[in-house]
Amino acid sequence: MEDKNFAIPSFQTFFVSREQSNCPILPDMIKLGKKIKEIGISKDAKGIISLGYGRRILINGSNLDIGNIKKEDILEVVDYDPAKKNLLVIGQNEPNIETPVHWIVISARNDVNAVFQLNDEKLAEKLSKKLPTTEKEQPSGTLELAKEVLRALRKSKNIVIKNKSVLFVGASFKEIEESVIKIIEETKHEN
Repeated sequence: MEDKNFAIPSFQTFFVSREQSNCPILPDMIKLGKKIKEIGISKDAKGIISLGYGRRILINGSNLDIGNIKKEDILEVVDYDPAKKNLLVIGQNEPNIETPVHWIVISARNDVNAVFQLNDEKLAEKLSKKLPTTEKEQPSGTLELAKEVLRALRKSKNIVIKNKSVLFVGASFKEIEESVIKIIEETKHEN
């Protein structure tokens, strides 16, 4: 089975700087990663956390153990052009394949400033009976996937990306944390 999270990116990356981002909210992302892992989602708790910061977003650079994210793992995305498929970033790592989707979701929705994507196919399958799910399976990091995600987000701030992951969006990390806790607790009680 192909690992959908490590597919070939559908975008070209240009580094504005290879320096570590100095954004003052980096510690908030690290804290959220630790809190989500403490909830006990899954053994490895691999996922993607992103946060809007002015006209930019912060996002972890790869499919990492979110409980152990470090400052140098986080990229600052300066801009993304979906037509040209160009991504401008500041940071030391390569961008996560889902970076364009996170950028588009945060840019398109005024009520969304934070996104957490948990890459756990078993949990996604289980939650697909409870949460809205994208209709079609689309390649990671594409405009087509972003459109599918935005359509599903019309129904709820918590959705399943078909055969891939669970996506939580909110105005803040606190809202996402509360959603994750609620859904995981409900899921634990069903077992």
